[in-house]
Amino acid sequence: MNIGSAARRSGLPPKTIRYYEDIGLLRADRAANGYRDYSDEDVHRLRFVQRTRSLGFSVEECRQLLSLYSDRDRASADVKAIATEKLGEIDRKIAELTGLRKMLGHLVETCHGDARPDCPIIDGLSGRTTSH
Repeated sequence: MNIGSAARRSGLPPKTIRYYEDIGLLRADRAANGYRDYSDEDVHRLRFVQRTRSLGFSVEECRQLLSLYSDRDRASADVKAIATEKLGEIDRKIAELTGLRKMLGHLVETCHGDARPDCPIIDGLSGRTTSH
């Protein structure tokens, strides 16, 4: 199938498919006319990459997971190790965002939001503290 069909079936834009091919995540065959020729397995691999990317895996992690996907002698422990590491990263990001939300929420709560020039939000962002 051509890149347009592969794009429709995978849900990825042709530009992304070309990028994945350029960086070696996918290798499409070439038809006699020189155009890319994608198989059903290529579309499946594209969906696999799309799902892993949507879960926050980097391109390199996707490369590792694709390699494990293709290896029928793989140990599931290898796959679990990659997923467990990603889960830890997500938990760290959630903790960081929770802290940021708490800090910004406090600044918003302490601001009167009136016509006066003093503003705890500006003071907090600048690192100054006020006694107001």
